[in-house]
Amino acid sequence: MNDERIVRIANGQGFWGDSLLGPLRLVQEGPLDYLTLDYLAEVTMSIMQKLKSRDPNQGYATDFVLMLQRILPICKERGIKVVANAGGVNPQACQQAILHVIKELGITGMKIAIVEGDDIINDIDDLVAGGEAFKNLDTGESLDTVRDRITSANVYIGAKPIADALDQGADIVITGRATDPSLVIGPLIHEFGWSMDDFDKLAAGTVMGHILECGAQCTGGNYTRWREVEDFARIGYPVAEAKADGSFVLTKHDNTGGLVTEDTVASQLLYEMGDPENYLGPDCVADFTTIQIAQDGKDRVRVSGVKGKAPTPTYKVSMAYSNGYKIAGTLVLTGPDAVEKAKLCADVVFDRVALHGVKIPDEDRFVELVGTNVCYQGIVPAPEQPGEVILRVGAKGADRKALDVIGRELAPLVTAGPPGVTGFAAGRPRASEIVGYWPALIDKDKVTTTVTVKEV
Repeated sequence: MNDERIVRIANGQGFWGDSLLGPLRLVQEGPLDYLTLDYLAEVTMSIMQKLKSRDPNQGYATDFVLMLQRILPICKERGIKVVANAGGVNPQACQQAILHVIKELGITGMKIAIVEGDDIINDIDDLVAGGEAFKNLDTGESLDTVRDRITSANVYIGAKPIADALDQGADIVITGRATDPSLVIGPLIHEFGWSMDDFDKLAAGTVMGHILECGAQCTGGNYTRWREVEDFARIGYPVAEAKADGSFVLTKHDNTGGLVTEDTVASQLLYEMGDPENYLGPDCVADFTTIQIAQDGKDRVRVSGVKGKAPTPTYKVSMAYSNGYKIAGTLVLTGPDAVEKAKLCADVVFDRVALHGVKIPDEDRFVELVGTNVCYQGIVPAPEQPGEVILRVGAKGADRKALDVIGRELAPLVTAGPPGVTGFAAGRPRASEIVGYWPALIDKDKVTTTVTVKEV
């Protein structure tokens, strides 16, 4: 039988720290079947791993649990299911926190599922012994060069275990490092019964997930023609109206701000794009050159015609490693000759640091004058005499205490430097850890995912 149902999937978080108004308004202001929330990025996993090492009950997106306190009654009433990668490196602790919130709210009859298997931090040595090289995809370097500094290692798993969790009746599905589109593809597999070898449909789901993954970035956020976008304060987060054949309409709730046009959608499609004919995912390879987009009314764009093919035999692995320390501080230079005075202040900082006996090579120093078109250097001419500039000065290195000397020598410039120095109000900067990124591959046969469902 031809399935003409429409399944509405929305994404309310484009990253950890996105506005809580996104998910709140999505469940309050319009019809919805699934709410997805994307919290994770490469550096986030390392931060969460560090939090877990300090406290075994941490290591997940705590903002997610706080947000659920506000939306779960509505989700329960309207039958909205939630899929999020908020589990980070500790899905079990996240699940327990959610169960606690549900009990506090007095809600019953809900199932919370977690998907595990992406975190391989404790299995690296065994996997290497079994033949996995984990060479850096960008440089070809051997893992041996950073092995003793690895702080997190997570596989980008696919959509099947999310669909399995929904098949088991889950109302909330929590994953660790699943791919961003998988949060969307999982519900589509569950709802429409898509086969894991129907690569055209899986590719369509990949495109849908890619459009949704950054939240309001496809509904007018970060859009070049920003003057055309109405009411940024109440910008509508994206909703995809999906059909079983893989086609969908990208829209937003009525009476919300923002803009949905072919151009806003196309702008997001180009986001983080490598080879458009071969957009690699764990479940398929999508050909973005086959995408057909067309305006389908006000704030409605239809997407169809997506083609795909079989995935590669490997998963991508995101590893993070400790790569030294960095420090950066700012001062504001005002009045005549602001640029010249800012350059002098930078020189003075490093000269005074040297007087403390700390040597910082030129290549490890950082000096930036915001207000001289540093973001568009060589593209937009710099003003000859700006009346004010922000000096950002810092460095990187292996010695954290040595870098902290830079923080101690910024404030004295207010009284022992050129005139017009201000803006030192945020306190003395301190060195923080640099997280290095190590992309690699792993044979899919070496990765096993599990689904655990608990009911309250």
